[in-house]
Amino acid sequence: MSDREPLHPTRRRIHAAALRLFAQSGATQLSISELAAAAGVARGTVYSHLADQPSLLEDVASHLIEEMSSRLELCFAGLEDPAMRLAVGVRHYVQRAHAEPDWGRFILRFGYTSGPLQRLWTGGPGVDLRHGMQTGRYAVRRGQARALLGMAVGGVLSAMGAVLEGEATWRAAGSDTAELLLAALGLGRKEAREIASAPLPPLPSVD
Repeated sequence: MSDREPLHPTRRRIHAAALRLFAQSGATQLSISELAAAAGVARGTVYSHLADQPSLLEDVASHLIEEMSSRLELCFAGLEDPAMRLAVGVRHYVQRAHAEPDWGRFILRFGYTSGPLQRLWTGGPGVDLRHGMQTGRYAVRRGQARALLGMAVGGVLSAMGAVLEGEATWRAAGSDTAELLLAALGLGRKEAREIASAPLPPLPSVD
């Protein structure tokens, strides 16, 4: 779990406004004026809470990663099966995109280009993938790990996009994506379907 200090409430408000603006516009830089207006604070307040405004995108992405990773870590307590952890993680990402559309759009826009967001995929999911390969849970070769991780990332982003565009429910998109990924990793279709449709444990808060 991250040991980074919690954001000051005002800075958290500014970060939330920045995430919303980044997600909606796709821009990588924001002006102090538009950020202050979106956050409902004075320009001077923005200046005092942002040490390095040009790096705001990366800072917002870093906090997003740490917050979601910490919540999933708590959610995974007692879950040792890498296949179950993968399915739960996939479904929670898709569910959260439904519940918090700006959060989902931020990941869709910057998931492949932001350094911190790229670490989102290679951290916990990458570790679980390698563990599943090492223990024989997944019937894939070691050299295929990178391709499989890319397939997983693409599948999750595609499912999130389908939900945000109203083309699928988060339950269907999340479970279908998890099932197909597990089948690609070597699980039988029946087991993959059962794991992907098992009751979803709640995503704990870290506030």
